[in-house]
Amino acid sequence: MGLVVRQVTLDDAEGITNVLNPIIVEGLYTVLDTTFTPEEEKDFITHFPKNGVFTVALSESDSKVIGFQNIEPFAQYTKAFDHVGIIGTFICESARGKGISKQLFNSTFEVAKQKGYEKLFAYVRSDNERALTAYLKQGFEVVGTAKKHAKVRGEYVDEILIEKFI
Repeated sequence: MGLVVRQVTLDDAEGITNVLNPIIVEGLYTVLDTTFTPEEEKDFITHFPKNGVFTVALSESDSKVIGFQNIEPFAQYTKAFDHVGIIGTFICESARGKGISKQLFNSTFEVAKQKGYEKLFAYVRSDNERALTAYLKQGFEVVGTAKKHAKVRGEYVDEILIEKFI
């Protein structure tokens, strides 16, 4: 699959919601529980932290957003965590298992290093084996489990805590 990976623009908002909302509705791969409108996503992009990283994957044939990845600062209440980012990865169902996340990781890691990140941290649902496998293939390590960390549709979900030094 031909792919273009680049930093996000406001024009990507609708494509991002087209990837993210079905994942939210499915309720199996994220703890997010509310869908987003393209306008809400544009607002999110507009106010995204300047030191954050927001990368999109577009199919080369039609420039459609098929995945995205972002890194936000771990905490902004102290400079002690300025080197740590929280990463999230979302791939549309039709593009899963085709190496999209690997290409996103490569681009995202490079930009993250340029922005001064040294460590990336993520929370992965314990029942999301595909995501955990993708992160582990990229060198992330499991550092713990947060029991009953999320409550999705009335059910508790454990989250696996993972990290990678870049």
